[in-house]
Amino acid sequence: MAYEVKNKVALVTGANRGIGKAIVDALITAGAAKVYAAVRDIATAHPLVEAYGDQVVPIELDLSKPDTVISAAQQADDVTLVVNNAGVLRTATPLDQSAFEALDFEMDVNVKGLMRVAQAFGPVLAKNGGGALVQLNSVASILNFAGFSTYSASKAASYSITQGLRSIWAESGVDVVSVHPGPIATDMADAAGLEGGEAPSVVADSILEALESGTFHAFPDSMAKQIGEAYQGYAGNVIEAETVEG
Repeated sequence: MAYEVKNKVALVTGANRGIGKAIVDALITAGAAKVYAAVRDIATAHPLVEAYGDQVVPIELDLSKPDTVISAAQQADDVTLVVNNAGVLRTATPLDQSAFEALDFEMDVNVKGLMRVAQAFGPVLAKNGGGALVQLNSVASILNFAGFSTYSASKAASYSITQGLRSIWAESGVDVVSVHPGPIATDMADAAGLEGGEAPSVVADSILEALESGTFHAFPDSMAKQIGEAYQGYAGNVIEAETVEG
């Protein structure tokens, strides 16, 4: 089912920089009527307001703080598109002493954060006649990268939850898109030591394409497309299949 951004109201978590900012830019350019810039610190969204005026509305939302997610859903009660872009990454292998702490932190934000957003905004989308939820997962949700294994595990879990949301909302008029970028030139990638990433705009463009075409998976950049092509058979025959016999 296709979703058209023009004249719609959207909310983007982690909207103040990197991929989130690129998504806000792309939504406004595509004709969105209003975008809630959901950030932990309202002040960090001021440059977006300066650029777009009242088309951007800063709103407090911290994926690790359930009360802020619930409050954001109450304030942004006119949205029909939710883009859960915010996430965290710790560089930890399974053998590092810090691995347990890293995994707990990443699971709380990357997985439980998604669930908090879905539970808070699902009723809002239903009230507004349906819409779409876009979840920023990663190629690391499909392939574990040893240097940040705990992050990969958290993204695999968020990908699994994303699949569950797609199944639950299949008949309710809410589209779900799972986005799987490879290395993208962001502050988080720099901190993880990932160099040579592509521009965040490629992720934003792939989200718009997926929404317009009604596809579940989006593989934005060169590495992602390569992994996506290899994964396509399984994804199409199992993940995206209407029913799985067993």
